[in-house]
Amino acid sequence: MKIKNGEWFVIIFNVLYILAFLLYYLSIKNYEFLWYIAIILFFFFLILFTIRKTNFDYLVLWGLSLWGFMHMAGGGLIVNGRTLYKFILLPVIQSGEIVVLKFDQFVHFFGFGVVTIVAYYLLSPYLGKNTNWKVVYPLLILIGMGAGVLNELAEFAAVVTFPETGVGGYANTLLDLIFNAIGAIAGVIVIHFRRKHGG
Repeated sequence: MKIKNGEWFVIIFNVLYILAFLLYYLSIKNYEFLWYIAIILFFFFLILFTIRKTNFDYLVLWGLSLWGFMHMAGGGLIVNGRTLYKFILLPVIQSGEIVVLKFDQFVHFFGFGVVTIVAYYLLSPYLGKNTNWKVVYPLLILIGMGAGVLNELAEFAAVVTFPETGVGGYANTLLDLIFNAIGAIAGVIVIHFRRKHGG
């Protein structure tokens, strides 16, 4: 397997942040995020060993890498006595459990936008000149949203496995799903403009 020069930078970035957060979460005995590191490592090696088949470009590779980094930082870095995930980026809505816009929600938006673009790359070899994009775009959005559901299932697995987690309640789950959907829509918009401009 031949790794391109630019891909080495992506690999080094991932290895460094994964190792740093692995040591950090071990030191504070945060076993929930060790579970998430295991998931990130699984996808890291899956992408690494299939890179010549998927032909992901740097938009996808860096998007996935930054998403992983933000997820690790969100659960570990402390801002004003609370995890970065709970940090309010912009106080759009603040009503009981419903708080928008938090760092957590931005990560969901960003991450599942990237996942939607990944889905497009995986499907693109099967798409041709006669492709009906009015059908494909909604399907890509649904794929991004479906991946978001799998993420919520992983969070639920953490809730039932570990005594204390940073996962919120019902309102948090629904807000996560909403931002997953918005991210998937944004991902399709990016795909559309890249297609129109030969990307």
